Amino acid sequence: MPFVSITRLRVRSWRYLPAFLIQSFRAARQAKAAAGSLAVSVLCDADRAFWTRTVWRDEAAMRSFMRSGVHRRIMARLPEWCNEAALAHWVQDANEPPSWAEAHQRLQGGGRRSRVNHPSEAQRRFEIREPRTSAELAFEMIAGARASTAAAGSTFSTGASFAMISSPG
Repeated sequence: MPFVSITRLRVRSWRYLPAFLIQSFRAARQAKAAAGSLAVSVLCDADRAFWTRTVWRDEAAMRSFMRSGVHRRIMARLPEWCNEAALAHWVQDANEPPSWAEAHQRLQGGGRRSRVNHPSEAQRRFEIREPRTSAELAFEMIAGARASTAAAGSTFSTGASFAMISSPG
């Protein structure tokens, strides 16, 4: 059964944002190409918060990705770059990613904090704001799918199927 992984990270300062964005983009491309990857989505939320939702063939595929390449290297820098970090995992029947609303509910209800060096008050209380998707831009990357410029509005030429779309709430 497919294994879902949700993360939410908030970059603590504009100073860390350029490096975070570059490395996050590379990690998303790595995830898309990883063995066992079924779906990869990244949401750019307000206030320097970023969500990922990935669906994997199984937990072993996710852990193999997590411990390799760009993702492994970026994980070591996140405690300094971020002041909020949380993750949640579960198994589901569908290969499609859950909605962002479900991702938030699962993260808030059954997720856990990740270590950060400079935790915000929200991190200390484990309060996670619901992602704002109706007016925000979502970056969608579905494994094996090519983004349609007609449907998405614009695409990035990166070798990965990365599309910028306006996502309904």
